[in-house]
Amino acid sequence: MYEVFEHTADLGIRAEAPTLGLLLTDAARGLVSVLTGDLAQIRPSHEEHLVIPGIDPVWLLQDWLAELLAAFDVRRMLFCEFDVAVDGQGVSATIRGEPYDPARHRLAHEIKAITLHELDVRQIGPLWQATFIVDI
Repeated sequence: MYEVFEHTADLGIRAEAPTLGLLLTDAARGLVSVLTGDLAQIRPSHEEHLVIPGIDPVWLLQDWLAELLAAFDVRRMLFCEFDVAVDGQGVSATIRGEPYDPARHRLAHEIKAITLHELDVRQIGPLWQATFIVDI
């Protein structure tokens, strides 16, 4: 589960899930929904694998989101499905999507960066929670 909230001239995203892997999945969905406005317009026709080393949940979130944003900025790839596993070595993920096609995909916002401002990941009871701000 994720929610988008307004933050000064930026947008924020809060996510909550029972595991860190599912939290990263929901954070990715939130990021792409801010970018596109609707994940349903993306077809999962192309598959890629990502490995992000690390153990700190905050930096794993930052690096994970930065990789997804770079995939769009550099290679014009949009992703809609995220199978994420987290272990003592870091993140391993299979992501699915397709190349951006301006004839088919509507973009809602230009995301310049994932900021460090208010970046937070914590486990509270049985749930993992994350907050991050995107510079639009």
